[in-house]
Amino acid sequence: MAQLIASDDASTANAKAMEIFARLDPASVAFLLDVDGTLIDIGPSPTEVEVPETLKAALAALHVRSGGALALISGRPIRDLDRLFAPLRLPAVGGHGAELRLTDDTVSRIDDLPSDLRRHLLDAVTPGSGIEYEDKGYSVALHYRKAPQHEERLRAHVAGSQAAFPAVDTEVLPGKAVFEIKRAGTNKGDGVRGVMAHAPFAGRQPVFIGDDVTDAAAFAALAEFGGQGFSVGCRFDGVSGVFESPEQVRLALRRLAHA
Repeated sequence: MAQLIASDDASTANAKAMEIFARLDPASVAFLLDVDGTLIDIGPSPTEVEVPETLKAALAALHVRSGGALALISGRPIRDLDRLFAPLRLPAVGGHGAELRLTDDTVSRIDDLPSDLRRHLLDAVTPGSGIEYEDKGYSVALHYRKAPQHEERLRAHVAGSQAAFPAVDTEVLPGKAVFEIKRAGTNKGDGVRGVMAHAPFAGRQPVFIGDDVTDAAAFAALAEFGGQGFSVGCRFDGVSGVFESPEQVRLALRRLAHA
């Protein structure tokens, strides 16, 4: 479970995380990196985010130094990751494990949710409500960052949608001001396993960085490979270090990329 870090302890924890991360050997680890809240700051909406050019340069350098063993592990679709990080096209897990792309351009993905269920879920996005959505096909994300007063209404609407389609096995993945409704049994932990089963990741020690409860399954999967986890802003069970913010994660990546 995630535990918040007291503000007066955050800088000490961050310094320790920086020290541990700086000792990593890119030639022997596999970098598995969450995106929103980890590599980049959370924006007002999924489309209102910034990916610094210095971050792209650090990722490109680490991708080379690790022999290609660097992947993005995100809730976003892979097409969005390519748009945000262009011109980079990195190995990636998208949609919390629903999509996988390794060293070529082939993207494997699970089946979409029925269109009637997705339309039912999107009925919650009323004009002027401030609620925003992502229809990823295999899942629907309802964001209320700009409308926190609608949290309970959305929760009830999602439960009602699931009850209206009992034959579809779905689960709700809560995140930072978002409810994502997806097929049951798909998570970032399976995404980590999928990546680690293939070259150039196989046989390396995975190093995962994440920030949210949506990353819990990825943290849990690390033990199967003797991996290390680093969290951002809060502590998860078993992590090696806690970065204070995405800015500090970016700094750690830049330092290691150019060491």
